[in-house]
Amino acid sequence: MFRLRQKKQQKTAGQSSEQSGNQLTIRELMEKCKASKDFVSFTKSGRHPFTISYYKSMVNPDLVHRDLIPHLTKNASMSLKELAGEIPIENIEHTKDIQKIKESLLIGSVMIQPDAKKADCLLVPAATAEKRQISVPETEFSVIGPKEAFVEAIEVNVNMIRKRLPIPELHVKEVKIGKLSKTRVTVLYIDGIANQENVNTLLQRISDIEYDHILDSTYVLQMISDNQNSPFPQLINTERPDRVAAVLAEGKVAVLVDGSPSALTGPTTLVEFFSAFEDYFLSWHVASVFRMIRLFSVLFSVLSTPLYVAVLTFHYEMIPTDLLGTLIASRSNIPFPPIVEAIILELSIELLREAGARLPSKVGQTIGIVGGIVIGTAAVQAGLTSNVLLIIVALAALASFTTPVYQMSNTIRLIRFPFLIFAQFWGLLGVSICTAFILAHTLRLTSLGRPYMAPLFPLRMTDLKDALFRLPFSRQGLRPMQMRPADPSRMNFQRAIQKNDIEE
Repeated sequence: MFRLRQKKQQKTAGQSSEQSGNQLTIRELMEKCKASKDFVSFTKSGRHPFTISYYKSMVNPDLVHRDLIPHLTKNASMSLKELAGEIPIENIEHTKDIQKIKESLLIGSVMIQPDAKKADCLLVPAATAEKRQISVPETEFSVIGPKEAFVEAIEVNVNMIRKRLPIPELHVKEVKIGKLSKTRVTVLYIDGIANQENVNTLLQRISDIEYDHILDSTYVLQMISDNQNSPFPQLINTERPDRVAAVLAEGKVAVLVDGSPSALTGPTTLVEFFSAFEDYFLSWHVASVFRMIRLFSVLFSVLSTPLYVAVLTFHYEMIPTDLLGTLIASRSNIPFPPIVEAIILELSIELLREAGARLPSKVGQTIGIVGGIVIGTAAVQAGLTSNVLLIIVALAALASFTTPVYQMSNTIRLIRFPFLIFAQFWGLLGVSICTAFILAHTLRLTSLGRPYMAPLFPLRMTDLKDALFRLPFSRQGLRPMQMRPADPSRMNFQRAIQKNDIEE
């Protein structure tokens, strides 16, 4: 009884202190805000005084002095509700909620108070619209097709998607995450086409994110992936609004993050990372050949150097007689085993890549070209590596650049080293074991709960029309079935293949 009474007393005391604290909350908030140099708060004196407070770094000064202050001076005798109807600015809020006042001030609103000691006020949106101009895509550049890329302003990015999909079924859901950053994250999907289970899964995972600041879409990508320990990206990170519009029409879901110039799309599959969006702007014959070239390039990039190490270390009898003399001559003065010279060249290529990526564009291009030529020539002349391996590593690095999605390109760069280690210990058997590990891992992966290896596993013949190769648009009458779209039909197949030309 004593403990229960004590708890009741503590609860009552807490409530009374909270009530007394609420009376001082607006003053405390103003004191915290005034500690910043960019916070402005002044009182307009007269028969009907009022106080204006805002962060000048977040507010458009022209809007404040042109549209706000003249109407306040003219209509100072009005109540707050009447004043809200006179000011020619949309979305004005009348509130006493301290938390709402705090959040609005920090995103660029102006607070108007008849009495500075009370929390009753108007919140007038006046945020400055500083944003980067729409530019050409950098990581997903295409020769044919649109030349627009996302920017950091989320409203502009949503506008670019809505221009391509001007339908009311395009729904936008917004969530704020990040204890400090309060980052706006929007989820886009087409109602009636997208599977609602995918939408709910994505919204739930984003809402469950617990982190103090979210600065880019890659933060969200890492936190909502099905397997966060996998090197394989499980959502596509793209900077092209046309690609986002296309996958939304397929029944997928997109995520935009305020402050990020790229969007996330999913569910996705492994084969999608090797299809450039430019493929859809070319004839289906050319696009299919280019896709097969990319897939071959990826296999060559991953397996060429490990196969060289495995063959020269364990299986030299597999080398053709005509080629054996060339290899012996190129390695006659090399003091290291094949694995050492392979690692030296692979690390040199990675150093050149990182140096070229971190330096300014013009200097980075010069470092990449000149550095590769100088280091490669010097390494061969110094007897640190053979010229045959130098050619193989250079071609493998060149082949890795054919991957259209940057995240998958990084994954390919990473998994080459486990293959090298396995090839050194067990030869071709080691390469086979490492391949089995990678294959088993990708078969177990999912993207928002959907199979990552679809349509290859589980095999779906209807989805192969736009996987390893691309058939004509007239043959793609159904949306990808692995997405489980609510409306699987894209068009009337019979009408698509008919040619009703006018008879002369």
